[in-house]
Amino acid sequence: MAQCPTLTRERRLLAHGFRYIAGLDEAGRGAWAGPVVAATVILPLRGKIEAGPPEEFRGIRDSKLLSPHRREELFDVIRERARMVGVGVVGPRGIDAQGIVPATRQAMQTALARLEVAPDYLLIDYLPLPEVDVPQKAIAHGDRLCLSIAAASIIAKVHRDRLMVEFDGRFPGYGFAQHKGYGTPAHRRALSQLGPSPIHRLSWAPCRRLT
Repeated sequence: MAQCPTLTRERRLLAHGFRYIAGLDEAGRGAWAGPVVAATVILPLRGKIEAGPPEEFRGIRDSKLLSPHRREELFDVIRERARMVGVGVVGPRGIDAQGIVPATRQAMQTALARLEVAPDYLLIDYLPLPEVDVPQKAIAHGDRLCLSIAAASIIAKVHRDRLMVEFDGRFPGYGFAQHKGYGTPAHRRALSQLGPSPIHRLSWAPCRRLT
């Protein structure tokens, strides 16, 4: 059974005097089309350090481990019960211009800027933010370890999936509502038949070969 994320790290930081501890994650880094989306979430941290998460947050997992329906349910829970939520989006032309890692960091910084209060500590899934002058910890597989990061992964994934469903209506034939821009065989076939759409990442090899 997959390990359940906890609030242990967040509560320890709270005990050391940090008040606003934000989890950060992204969705869409590996896609061929569409934006990269980052989210940041600050959860309430009541309870003892080693105690389990509050009842309303116990279903939260890394978004990749959840069904689309369950992600949608938890998206609403997080939006309602979290202290703060921020989302940042960088589109395909921004990704083409600067590369996926800088674009992801830009989306993360935008998500942080949209919080009502600036956080004083960041827990990030894997990718550090050296441009942000805030104490932080980048954690490999953080979305499977830290509840705040797992919550951010759900917000980012659902927000991006909804955008891709909208793009499916604007650019039919590619199957964006199904594969969400990732490199599936069906996406590859559509790309070969139709050529790149306005939301494909033209700097990426599967799209660049067709331009």
